Amino acid sequence: MHWTKADAAQRDQLARTVAGFDGLHIVAVGAPVRPRRQERARAHCLHRLVYELHSFGVEHLVMESRDAVLNARDIVTVQHARYTLPKDARFRVDHLVGAADPLLWVPDVVAGAVRAEKLGDARYRDILGERVVDFPVHVS
Repeated sequence: MHWTKADAAQRDQLARTVAGFDGLHIVAVGAPVRPRRQERARAHCLHRLVYELHSFGVEHLVMESRDAVLNARDIVTVQHARYTLPKDARFRVDHLVGAADPLLWVPDVVAGAVRAEKLGDARYRDILGERVVDFPVHVS
């Protein structure tokens, strides 16, 4: 499942499904991003995400796997972000193949809804309601 491949009715159903889950969805938003700067922007967003997740009591982040080199970049980013956390803080990241766990589709839905809102279409974000907390990230 990918948000970008879903039509409006499918996106509506996806947002309603995710809205039924307990908990918060924390989103680091760094936009706009030039195509050549996407990995750099991702690192800035991931760094902020680690900080924000930790503030909500999260110690373990599971991310969708990309490839070995890009996964390693994510791990280095998380290691650097840990320096912004309290000295005894615990935080780790693991990568899983998206098809291995359908719960990894949830971030895609949430990110798609937040992006749609930023582009002027708030209907999916409205469905998710107060379960979404987003933080702006300066990425340029």
